[in-house]
Amino acid sequence: MTSINMFEGQGTGLTQHASGNPDRPYDDIDISAKSFWTMTMDEREKTFAVLRAERPITWQPPFEDNLLPTDDDYGYWAITTHRHLTEVTKRNTDFLSGPGIVGDNLPTEMLEAAQSIIAMDPPRHTKLRRLVGAAFTPKQVRRVEAQIKANATKVVDNLIAKAQASPDGWVDWVEECGALLPMHNFNDMMGVPDGIRQKTSHEMTVFMSWGDEQVTGPTLDEKLGRMLEALTYMHGLSAEMVAERRENPTGDLFTSLAQAEVDGERLTDHEIGSFFVLLTIAGNDTTRQSLAHGLRALTTHPDQRKWLMKSPEDRINTAVEEIVRWATPIMTFRRTASRDCELDGVQITEGDKLVMFYSSANRDEQAIERPHELDLSRSPNPHVSFGGGGIHHCLGNQLARFQLRALFIELLTRCPDIVAAEPELSPGSFFHVVKRMPCRPFPN
Repeated sequence: MTSINMFEGQGTGLTQHASGNPDRPYDDIDISAKSFWTMTMDEREKTFAVLRAERPITWQPPFEDNLLPTDDDYGYWAITTHRHLTEVTKRNTDFLSGPGIVGDNLPTEMLEAAQSIIAMDPPRHTKLRRLVGAAFTPKQVRRVEAQIKANATKVVDNLIAKAQASPDGWVDWVEECGALLPMHNFNDMMGVPDGIRQKTSHEMTVFMSWGDEQVTGPTLDEKLGRMLEALTYMHGLSAEMVAERRENPTGDLFTSLAQAEVDGERLTDHEIGSFFVLLTIAGNDTTRQSLAHGLRALTTHPDQRKWLMKSPEDRINTAVEEIVRWATPIMTFRRTASRDCELDGVQITEGDKLVMFYSSANRDEQAIERPHELDLSRSPNPHVSFGGGGIHHCLGNQLARFQLRALFIELLTRCPDIVAAEPELSPGSFFHVVKRMPCRPFPN
């Protein structure tokens, strides 16, 4: 594959946004510490519960393990309740996505090459989101439902075969099943051929693992170099795919992007590449994490598994909603204040960062009854795992739901006694990543 330098002619600076008053005192509870993010979700929830009850909007120091600390980054407002999170999400003119959506500081070029519409504001966001939005409507997802089910059968076939070949019957859930389903489904829609799609999935896992030294290396140069390598590969592949689709169009999403126009102009290769990176990350990681945390929850809550097994087809819809609430695959998103304004009596200054903690909002007692209980029959279920509403609500939420339904139905039908051991989690405050998780599809 041809390599390209997607950063040619661009600068190399950081995203610089003065954030807050250097004299503003930090809250006594520090949720930016690296030690906080090495805890389990249940352990972190004890702290979040105190903040939600006593002071739901607090000023916090920058994340301790920030990839690229800057002198003018004084911290962020932590948004921990369900109602405040949804308000920030819907006030998109006050709280912008354009300056970036992750809590860490990353090089500007990497953000531009990876975030696409998720880090845009209207009117550009509106126009570009509309281009890919049609591919992810419930109607369009239903059109590929048969392929999703076929892929679910294929990955469970693989899991069973690997387990039967294993001396003790245990295999890694992530590698042998959980990561494979969203990879195949998303790349079927994009038009990325088998053989290459495995590489794209791996490269984006690397790119999103800047907090994990085992993946990207311990030094800053190693991390940035490996992340740049991953993005360069993705943009190079995207450029090749687009050139091919412009000559030989098909019915896939790459063709739609290659032919699309905004204000009479076609998208550039860089814009399409950024779309591709974003959709690969969003299309793979969120579903993969939900599947892993969901299987673990079914193992640790046998009463809930028993309830689901009584009528899987009838009960899977509410079960899926509860699983994505329980998993909260994306734990944080950032916004930046566009002006001086107020949020529930708290004075926000132009340029201030606000970090929304979805993992806290999904356990908010004021919004969700018995939030610390796994209840697969929960309805209604006002979780925010697909966002808190507004213009940035998850584009692929219906695709994720279809995949979760298909795999859990297939899995529980063919491996009703499957169990998962304690997962190994990746460090970090963005994705709720399960790196590895042993599972045993059949009893010994």
